[in-house]
Parts: sequence; C-alpha cells; structure tokens
Amino acid sequence: MARTNMSSSLTANSGLPRAPRRGRIDSATLLGFASGFGLVAVAMTVGGSPLSFFDLPAFLIVIGGTFGVTTICFPMHELIQTPKVIGKALVRPVRDAQRTAWEMLSLAEIARKKGVLEIEANLAEITQDELAIEALEMVADGVPGNELEAILRSEIDAMVERHMAGADVMRKAADVAPAMGLIGTLIGLVQMLSHLEDPSSIGPAMAIALLTTFYGAILSNMVFSPLASKLERNSAEEALATEMVLLGAASISRKENPRRLETSVNALLPPAKRVWFFE
Repeated sequence: MARTNMSSSLTANSGLPRAPRRGRIDSATLLGFASGFGLVAVAMTVGGSPLSFFDLPAFLIVIGGTFGVTTICFPMHELIQTPKVIGKALVRPVRDAQRTAWEMLSLAEIARKKGVLEIEANLAEITQDELAIEALEMVADGVPGNELEAILRSEIDAMVERHMAGADVMRKAADVAPAMGLIGTLIGLVQMLSHLEDPSSIGPAMAIALLTTFYGAILSNMVFSPLASKLERNSAEEALATEMVLLGAASISRKENPRRLETSVNALLPPAKRVWFFE
C-alpha cells in the first residue's frame, strides 16, 4: 500500500502543522462551464444566426417562473444564502480530509510529548480553521472527550445542513426549469393557434414555444443540476475533513495513543488518501 509523505505540513521552526491554505478556484468547474456553453454557442453559430436563439419573452418566462416557483418551496433565509453557497461550488473546499488527518495526528503526537498547552500557545500557527481552533481550545480547557465529541458532532451536522440547503435549492430549480419551459411552449402554441389568420404573428409565437423549452433544458442540465452535484460533493469532502478534526480533538482530549488515532482516521479515509504518520 502506498504511503503518503506529508512531512512538509510541519513548520520549520515550531514543528507545528501549517495553517491550511485558502480555498482556490476549482478549474474543473470553470472548464466544464466554458466547454459546455462554448460548444452550444458554436452549434448555434454554425447553423445560422445566433440571434435567432434569443427571445426576451421566452427568457423571462423561464427565468421568472423558475425563480418564483423555487422561492415558494424554501424559506427566505435559505434563498438569501444560496448565492453565497453557489460561490462555494466554484472554489475547492478549504478543508482537505487527508491533510486534516495528518495535521491532527501531528497535534496528537505533540500533545503526547509536550502537552496540550504547547498546542494552545501556538494555536495561531496551527490552523485558521474556526472549527479546529474551537476544538483545540476546548481540549486545552479540559473539556471531556465525550462532551467535546457531542459538541463538535452538533456543529458538523449544522454545517452539512447549511451546505445541503443550497444544493436542495439548485436541485429544485433544476426540476422547475424544464417545467417552465413546457409552460412557455404551451403559451406559444396557444398564441400561434389563436392567430393563424395573421401569418406575421406565427413566427414570434413559435419562437416562444420552442425557445422556452430550449432555455429550460439549458438551465436545468447545464447550470442548476451540475451546481447541485458540485455542492453535494464539496459538502461531503468538507464533512469528512471535519470528521478528522472531531476524531483528533476527542483523541487528544482522552490522551489516547496517536497510533490509535491513525487507525481511526484511516478507517474513514478512502484507500488512496490514507495517511501513515508512524512509519
């Protein structure tokens, strides 16, 4: 089994783990959007004038209808948080489970050799993660392991619930957009059939009928659904990394052997990301 070398996670002077790096733009998300919409734009241009694919009434039906129906389904505070959550889909999670596991093992070893107060004295150098700081402060304050684990578990559950709320909004929008496209199609067909005596009105009505379906399919399958999947994946990754914080803090609080912590974190990590602190 391959062993992971992450000795660079210790600072040169203090022997303490470095703070995790800030989230970076996820190039896969940007590449996916650029390639998907780029190919659609090329197809629209090659087949004729791209302006024929733009119709303001059709656009308003799909966008306005999707926004309105989705708003009905969720409380306002979740909708207000949605743009912020969507922004997280464009950024890699700050927490990485493998890195966090290694850091917690490093901290457990430092606590075993030098005591918990050594960690507290250098807390600012260890991490910028608010949950990890809170956990380590509780350990330094002597909070029992079981109580510490219960507190952190509640915070993890609340974090996952917040993340999934944004994904749920995107999933609902992905379901509603094609339905609004169908409604727009019906509106266009009714307008067309009610003015068959006027050939000049058939074209605009047919444009609404077809383009609303087009807009609904684009928004659902190329925007809302992929964003929901990305949010769910990022949430799962952050939850796993946060689980490493929980296991590490509880282990340090109980003064357990760090080798036991290594076994616990590797039981949760995927095989490719397992860490072997004690060679």
